[in-house]
Amino acid sequence: MESEKEILAIIELMIRDRKIRSAAATQSLRLFFGTYFGHYVGHPFAPFHMEMFYLAEDPANKTIVVMGARNSAKSAIMNTALSIWSVLGAPQKKFVIIASRTQQKAKQHFMNTRKELESNRLLRSDLGPFKTEESQWGSSIVLSKYDAQITFASAEQSLRGMRYKQYRPDLLIADDIEDSDSVRTIDGRNDTYNWITQDAIPAGDLEKMRVVLLGTLLHEDSVMMRFKKDIANGTRNGIYREYPLIDSAGTILWPGKYPNVAAVEAERLRVGNDRAWAQEFLLRIVSDHERVVHPDWIKYEECPEPAVANKYRATYIGIDPAISEEKKAACTAMVVVRVFGWGENIRIYVLPYPVNERIGLPTIIERAKTLSNTYGKNTKAKIYVEDVGFQKGLVQVLQDQGYPALGLRPQGDKRARLALISHHIKNGTIHFAPRGNEELVMQIVNFGSENYMDLADALSMIVPEIINTQQGYQPFSRVDRKGENDGGNPDIGSGGFGRIHRKKF
Repeated sequence: MESEKEILAIIELMIRDRKIRSAAATQSLRLFFGTYFGHYVGHPFAPFHMEMFYLAEDPANKTIVVMGARNSAKSAIMNTALSIWSVLGAPQKKFVIIASRTQQKAKQHFMNTRKELESNRLLRSDLGPFKTEESQWGSSIVLSKYDAQITFASAEQSLRGMRYKQYRPDLLIADDIEDSDSVRTIDGRNDTYNWITQDAIPAGDLEKMRVVLLGTLLHEDSVMMRFKKDIANGTRNGIYREYPLIDSAGTILWPGKYPNVAAVEAERLRVGNDRAWAQEFLLRIVSDHERVVHPDWIKYEECPEPAVANKYRATYIGIDPAISEEKKAACTAMVVVRVFGWGENIRIYVLPYPVNERIGLPTIIERAKTLSNTYGKNTKAKIYVEDVGFQKGLVQVLQDQGYPALGLRPQGDKRARLALISHHIKNGTIHFAPRGNEELVMQIVNFGSENYMDLADALSMIVPEIINTQQGYQPFSRVDRKGENDGGNPDIGSGGFGRIHRKKF
């Protein structure tokens, strides 16, 4: 990587000599941008800009994920300039795809890129002429001189089978493929993640494809954050960088544009929305609803061996059933926990990979039996089922087949039930497996904004039962196999929550 002094010397030569200018610019994205796209940035570059240039120039970096503050020039560098340079310059890419969230946004990128190719006089003089035309794919630019095409797509369309002549896509730039609507639900986030990982990336040339993912922080479970975790966990090769306007140490990201705190404050006032400011400029998640459980309350720890020496007590399965298999229906949730100790020393460990699927009643029954047999320690694990509507029949079937199943009739709404166990999460009574509980944790910390909360409800249903059984009461009305309500007696010393209904299996 050249020093700034070396770059300045090269620029002096480039200004005087067209051949030197075009030769140098085609070899370096930094010089290419400074020569032909300086009008995009009206302030001196910051160190993070130099890092982006360096990462983009290195062909060994096959996947680059950049989460940056709004108005930080990341799209100008890593989208507009990179896409054009990759065709005209050293990379010699033949089929570039620029993907956005919507067709409207894709059309906007198309118009901006075509305008640069048609009206950027210095660029046309040095590296043109460019004869642009729209291809069969609609919003595409064909650069005949370079035997290349740039296509502008959206996350709403399939990229399977896309080719330019014999070339499959060899550069994918996904710029803001999510928005506030698409990240609101788990289905929306899954759809976007599946689109880029199962459709867009596989559509490319296996050996030559580079992927650049750009965006801001919209959700803790967004595609950007999933790629970040994949890279950190080693399940995906790539480089992740994030550039907030102000970092945790209070350092201003781009001093050339924001020289002091007053300039930053002026930008904040211009935005005028604290939530948008925190998430899209500072890259900090701020919930648009009052959280029941905060992310920093979540404790992660592997479950100990279920042995007497570890004060192992029992294994419980909480089931929140739903029999519809329609795509938009609620899922059947099954959460397995192991309990150790009693009283103040009780610890509840949530085991990884809970069931969270749209399955029919026969499958629900078989899956519950399998979990009970698998996780029980020398006996079948206890099964607690939310006892509303058809679930009574599920409890009956499981009991008839010899499984320790019991119906729990929840009181209050889902939010109230989660609030009831929130202090157990905060104080460390409840621990989650380090891996395999991502969706459950996401439902817990984003309760109210997630579309489905079945896993969170399954957990909040059984924790009070586990903890309060040892104290002689529980905040749920138990229902025996005949469906007779056993709880709700105000004379019981439990605040009217109901008494324990002991039943041997």
